[in-house]
Amino acid sequence: MSPIKDKIIAITGASSGIGEASALLLAERGAKIVLGARRTEKLQALARRIKEQGGDAIYHTVDVKKRADLEALVGLARDTYGTLDVLINNAGIGPISPMDELRVEDWEEMIDVNIKGPLYGIAAALPVFRRQGFGHFVNTLSTAGITIKPTMAVYAGTKNAMRTIAEGLRQEAGPNLRVTNISPGFIRTNFADSLTSPAVKAGITRSMEEMAITPDAIARAIAFAIEQPADVDVGDIVIRPTAQE
Repeated sequence: MSPIKDKIIAITGASSGIGEASALLLAERGAKIVLGARRTEKLQALARRIKEQGGDAIYHTVDVKKRADLEALVGLARDTYGTLDVLINNAGIGPISPMDELRVEDWEEMIDVNIKGPLYGIAAALPVFRRQGFGHFVNTLSTAGITIKPTMAVYAGTKNAMRTIAEGLRQEAGPNLRVTNISPGFIRTNFADSLTSPAVKAGITRSMEEMAITPDAIARAIAFAIEQPADVDVGDIVIRPTAQE
């Protein structure tokens, strides 16, 4: 029996990419999945697919820029299943561009989604985890925060802000809560769709076509961290294509 069986796992950004792949894999291993994302139709289709495959999934439309939406997602998990074991803070965007282009609105959007979004998730789930005496935060970060490159300054900054926040949370968490950061490299997702700089978008799209790996690889890494015994905290996993520098 999988150690993941019957765990209640909430996922933001669950309608596509890493979130979707994680939902499918974790459901396959017996978890009960609470899906959150902005695109309701995609959530409905994914929940239906999971149920058709014998799994258990519910959903709530979530914009991670709204604290109330994260509260509602965690509340849905508790109201439906009585508890919450894992919150995967996966929703993120990356409209990267050279600093000189002064795409300030993109900077603000990345701060709101990539930093404030996970913080709202922590604010919603941490009191629940404290009361029940167990819980696990999993945060999707990026290799962009490990190797800083041109055009990625603000994006990498948001991911490294969450890396710092997560480490502080881990140190404060005590012996009963776990915190895991997953840093993917080039993954075959719709990441390029959020890019507003045409030149950067072309370059990222080309790199993804040349070397990107599938979201399933990240889902397996997330599952690995979750399935460890309660006294084992997997702090950081970096997973990238072998061809990536």
